Order: sequence, then structure tokens, then C-alpha cells
Amino acid sequence: MADNHQPPLSHQVAKATTAVTLGVSLTVLSGLTMSATIIGLVLLTPLLLIFSPVLITAVFTFFLILAGFLTSGLLGVSAVFVFYWMYCYVSGKHPIGADRLDRARERIAGAAMKMKQFGHQTDTQREVGH
Repeated sequence: MADNHQPPLSHQVAKATTAVTLGVSLTVLSGLTMSATIIGLVLLTPLLLIFSPVLITAVFTFFLILAGFLTSGLLGVSAVFVFYWMYCYVSGKHPIGADRLDRARERIAGAAMKMKQFGHQTDTQREVGH
């Protein structure tokens, strides 16, 4: 005895009907969307050609203004952050990165001392040599 697990015929018919209905509906909607797009392009192309010098200039100007405002705002925020960091550093609150700055300052001061000693050595050698 073979156990047949096929769904009843009514379920198969319902699935097929739903699939066909959905497929036809989506095909019709796709066709309507394409038709509307083509009609819109046909109607708007002359207007776009007539107004393109104005539109391109307006978009370019808007982009430049927006870029200027964004750059100005970001530089202002950066300046405020730098001033706040400097205030914290000077007041001894030890902000993030202060240890790296201290190490760099110590290395520069050490290099300056070495150069100063080297300069004194060369001066004394010149005096002795003459």
C-alpha cells in the first residue's frame, strides 16, 4: 500500500488560480508603469530640453551652496572641539591623546637638547683647532 500525500484537487486548483491571478495582475501593473513612464518622458522631454540650462545651473549652484554650508559647519564643530580639548589639556583634565602629545613634546625637547650639545661640541672643537 502506497501512502499518497498529494493535496486534494481543490487545493491545487486554488493554488494555480492564485498564481495565475497574481502573475497576470503584476504583468498588467508592470505594463501600466512602463506606459506611464514612456508617456511622462515624451511629455517632459521638451520641457527638460528648454529648461536644462537653468536647471543645470540651479543644481550646480545648490550643490556649491550646500557644500559650503556643510564645510563651514564641520570646520566650526572641529574648531569648538579643538578649543574644548585644549581647555581640558591646559586645566589638567588629561583628555584623550594628551599622553601622546606629552611624549612627542618630550622627544622634540630631547632632540633640541642633543642639537644644542652638538652645537656646543662643534664650537669648542673649532676654538681648539684655531
